[in-house]
Amino acid sequence: MKLTKRGRRVALLLAACTLMPAGPAGSQTPAAAPPTSGPAERGPQRPSLFFREEWRQEPGGGEHPVTPASLGNPNLEMTLIVPAGQILLTGIPGDDNNPTHVWLGLCTSPCGLALRNKLNLADLTGLARLRWTTKMSGYHQIRPVVKLADGTWLVGDRAEGSARDWLVSEIAVADLHWMKLDITRAVATGTTLEHVDLSRVDQIGFVDLMPGSGHGPGGWSDLAQFEVYAKSVAR
Repeated sequence: MKLTKRGRRVALLLAACTLMPAGPAGSQTPAAAPPTSGPAERGPQRPSLFFREEWRQEPGGGEHPVTPASLGNPNLEMTLIVPAGQILLTGIPGDDNNPTHVWLGLCTSPCGLALRNKLNLADLTGLARLRWTTKMSGYHQIRPVVKLADGTWLVGDRAEGSARDWLVSEIAVADLHWMKLDITRAVATGTTLEHVDLSRVDQIGFVDLMPGSGHGPGGWSDLAQFEVYAKSVAR
């Protein structure tokens, strides 16, 4: 087939376009991006507040024996661990230098107390923690205490408290080691336990393993605000 002059020019242009390179690398269609990963895995979740106790001072204030009426949280019950002597409630609500607190100076043996949520057990596994406001005199310190749902009492190996001032401190429950606690004498017994199941805890509190020295400097423990962060388990 014989092409006209114009037809030959069109044919030459089409052939030239076919032979031209696709263009510089920068103008090429970018490669498909690799698939994005899914949402980041969530780490262990911190439990919410299980209970808080700030104590309730009676009208008139002053020092008086701690009783169930001393509890400011209506959802709690209290077990006193006092083989000899007594625990007092003292302090002034809203006074940072002397907040409402329990005082162990008149305990003539080791002593402490534990609190029980009326509706729920506490699951102290994972990131459960204790937070308390304390002040000490002499060499005294307090240690965590728990009562398991099966009735076993345990005391932890970490002691807290400073004689310098009221201090807020926290304890990660997972960091603790435990021994059995004889609450009739408020003393640790046996050896450190290899495994403790803290998924069903009935009561949580504290103990001072030294007797108090009475009024004045020497030896006693104070505990003001006490908080427990744990998962709730229905009773």
